[in-house]
Amino acid sequence: MPSKVNAVVLYHTDACHLCELAADLLQQAQVVFTAEDICDSELLAESYATRIPVVKTTDNRELGWPFDLKALQEFLGA
Repeated sequence: MPSKVNAVVLYHTDACHLCELAADLLQQAQVVFTAEDICDSELLAESYATRIPVVKTTDNRELGWPFDLKALQEFLGA
């Protein structure tokens, strides 16, 4: 079932195995998302350096790791 959320961002960095797990969960939940590497922005790096992976919705709600598929779906209202 596709997500009801219009836009989801996954904040991550390359070579982050937890970020890869989070991306896999988003795909399992059939969520269309954009992956934003926090290393591309000093502001994002400062905000998320120790918290990634983080899923953020257009209404600025955030779900930080750890989470599983059920928690992700509940967060997204699926």
